[in-house]
Amino acid sequence: MTMLGSQSAAPKETISPDNLIKTLKKLQFTCAAVLGLAMLAAVPAQGQTFSTLHGFTGSPDGANPIGGLSRDSAGNLYGTTWMGGDQNVGTVFEVDSQGTETVLYSFKGKRLSDPQGVIEGTNGNFYGTTQDGGTYQFGTIFKVTKTGKHSVLHSFKGYPTDGAYPSAGLIRDAAGNLYGTTHAGGSGGNCTGYYQGCGTVFMLSNAGIETVLHSFIGGTDGAQPHTSLVQDAAGNLYGTTAAGGNANNCGAPGCGTVFMVSNTGVETVLYRFNGYPTDGQIPRAGLVLDQKGYLYGTTQNGGASGFGTVFKLNRAGKETVLHSFNSGHRPDGEYPSAALVRDAAGNLFGTTTYGPDTGCSGSGCGTVFKVTKTGKETVLYSFTGGADGAVPDAGLILDPAGNLYGITPQAGASGVGNVFKLTP
Repeated sequence: MTMLGSQSAAPKETISPDNLIKTLKKLQFTCAAVLGLAMLAAVPAQGQTFSTLHGFTGSPDGANPIGGLSRDSAGNLYGTTWMGGDQNVGTVFEVDSQGTETVLYSFKGKRLSDPQGVIEGTNGNFYGTTQDGGTYQFGTIFKVTKTGKHSVLHSFKGYPTDGAYPSAGLIRDAAGNLYGTTHAGGSGGNCTGYYQGCGTVFMLSNAGIETVLHSFIGGTDGAQPHTSLVQDAAGNLYGTTAAGGNANNCGAPGCGTVFMVSNTGVETVLYRFNGYPTDGQIPRAGLVLDQKGYLYGTTQNGGASGFGTVFKLNRAGKETVLHSFNSGHRPDGEYPSAALVRDAAGNLFGTTTYGPDTGCSGSGCGTVFKVTKTGKETVLYSFTGGADGAVPDAGLILDPAGNLYGITPQAGASGVGNVFKLTP
């Protein structure tokens, strides 16, 4: 195992990535929201135009969208909801370019499946993961056709032979193989407080055969990936782990890592985070890869003020903190927990779950932000917790015209989230 970059150590402070992530998720669904407001058609904000494309209403519609969006060439948006649908355990949905929503599939059963978004295959089918459910209750990889037929392609078996609890979406290569991560399972032993493994990187072949490409082992290796992956032209996979790596200012769990897994399953740790105040910690999101091989991402915590960072990593493993989010009070955001999107000019766009301090029980309702390639940050939109939504915790997508699309898991006109568009 190789580490290509490092930074100076910071004072120790014990923190549990899983506990913090659970706490933030719990806070998201208890954040104060202003309900009963008419849906906003267009709200000017910081030079941008914000519009709600679809406000979820619950059952039989979806509720509490999760996992981000994908977009087809016609401009239709696809995603998943945590709740809502026929049995109130989640949906796969489509929102067309005019804002008309169609529920493609409603999950079935007495317990939540916790779907994590979908991608579209070349055959027109949609593929995704559920964090729970399946034969062994460790999550699934599923397919949904455009006509709404659902099938389970793989049920995760858990520690020690397979992954468990995928908490991010999939990517697909040109041959139709699917790749993803699980934040537990694998053969790595005890990383979660009980023996469920430290997480995996997996592949599901076009023929439907699942292979664990790498099992994380914790310690100086990574642990607990909560991330989607990105793949380069050679077939190498890149992602982050929320724990593992250097303990430094993060205690025994570690501050998290950036890793690469080759197409033959060999893992390399590209960078180990050092934590507050010199560096980020708890990277929970996927990465962006540019044409020169630079990687860009976010950390949920750490940085100069402890409220998260946007970072850049070069081929040699040298990390640069492009932006440290401040205290979360006006005008900046705090706790970015989703992947970035990058435009042709090199600008990065993302969301923060909280900040600035304008609502949602005093934590702020979240932001959409832009960071230039030189590190200048601008808050493009601040959510209010009303009809515009609150606490965005998924990444954005960017269309050719420069419009940004995303989801909020709560608030909105009915209090259960929305799909939004931000026009430059």
